[in-house]
Amino acid sequence: MTPVGLPHYLVLSALLFSLGLLGVVLRRNLLIVFISLELMLNAANIALVASARFLNRIGGQEMVFVVIAVAAAEVAVGLALLAALYRQRPTVQSNDLDALKF
Repeated sequence: MTPVGLPHYLVLSALLFSLGLLGVVLRRNLLIVFISLELMLNAANIALVASARFLNRIGGQEMVFVVIAVAAAEVAVGLALLAALYRQRPTVQSNDLDALKF
């Protein structure tokens, strides 16, 4: 049995990022789009932590905290926009984004 190395983590990260990208491109439900964006950010976190671990540097792990903060801000703003959109129209489809225009 071979040990798990950096290429294994990077392949996992690439697969998760690709899955998230497909969710962003193909779905119309904004909630699914936000979940896919979170999946992409977590894929980047896996790559950063794995690189930091195998290079014996702490910079990648410090960057993960920044990515987590950005993800938290994205969720807060995104859910507020979804709530505003849902108040005007009882749907959260991306086709209805023009409802937020003034």
